[in-house]
Amino acid sequence: MSKTVNIDWKTLGFKYIKTDLRYVARWKEGRWDRGELVEDNTLRISEGSTALHYGQTCFEGLKAYRTKEGKIQLFRPDANARRLQESCRRLLMPEVPMETFIDACMQVVRANEHYVPPYGTGATLYLRPYMIGVGDNIGVAPAPEYIFSVFCIPVGAYFKGGMVPVNFTVSDHDRAAPHGTGAVKVGGNYASSLMPHHLAAEKGFADCIYLDPATRTKIEEVGAANFFGITADETFVTPQSPSILPSITRASLVRVAKDYLGMKAEERDVYIDQLDQFTEAGACGTAAVITPIGGIEYKGQLHVFYSEKEVGPVTKKLYDTLCGIQFGEKEAPEGWIYEVEI
Repeated sequence: MSKTVNIDWKTLGFKYIKTDLRYVARWKEGRWDRGELVEDNTLRISEGSTALHYGQTCFEGLKAYRTKEGKIQLFRPDANARRLQESCRRLLMPEVPMETFIDACMQVVRANEHYVPPYGTGATLYLRPYMIGVGDNIGVAPAPEYIFSVFCIPVGAYFKGGMVPVNFTVSDHDRAAPHGTGAVKVGGNYASSLMPHHLAAEKGFADCIYLDPATRTKIEEVGAANFFGITADETFVTPQSPSILPSITRASLVRVAKDYLGMKAEERDVYIDQLDQFTEAGACGTAAVITPIGGIEYKGQLHVFYSEKEVGPVTKKLYDTLCGIQFGEKEAPEGWIYEVEI
């Protein structure tokens, strides 16, 4: 590595750390500028910015991984680029071209290469691309200007001391409205989740389960992650709904289950009163890859899956296989890995 940073990789958590450079591009008068790397980690924006008043903001999350050979690779950044474009279309924001998105991520990783944790620590470099509406404005309308930026922070291994199942409770609140913004990664979805999460944590749960807003009979998401269950015949099942954010990790696990582990995979309705069909369950997303679910509380009763103390064998195989692909230990499907040229 070209530089060294004074970080204890083994105790690194998931919190903000200012790194050296971030990418910033601006959209004005119908076009994007060339974008640039800057040292300043603050933004100066108009007090009338739509991001501040009307929630015209969306974001992504992905990681850079260091392999055993010392290479650095991004995992499916093209999928993140497409998902950001979907979010932009939903909020009437100008789309960021895929090549611009991927190049911005590459530039940020190269500029902060010394913050990419060493192989074997379980730590990674987390990238946060985001876009906000800015400019002088006060009416409820799309912004006159936009900022697209990508910054990065080194983050530690999500599970300290290994994966341990955690319990969740079903929330009385809805995450998203029918035909709303549940399927895109916009800021408002996360603002509305703060209170339900707080209430679940007060009761001693890791987070809450959100049911479908129309009938409140089907599981949609687990906190800010997607749900999956493993049936007795080892079928990978994950909910299908127009209100669910299409997780890149979930889509990757579907492929891993079928092509690497020889399992069946289904995307279908998952009814909250039919949890006994699953022998294992988990939540999946970029941060943890998989968070094993020990049990789900519903109407005062805790349904336990495999165990509240041990991770199920199929969940463990899914986790190990996907992590192996991300860190370059296993051959990836074509197009999943983008190597960062240093």
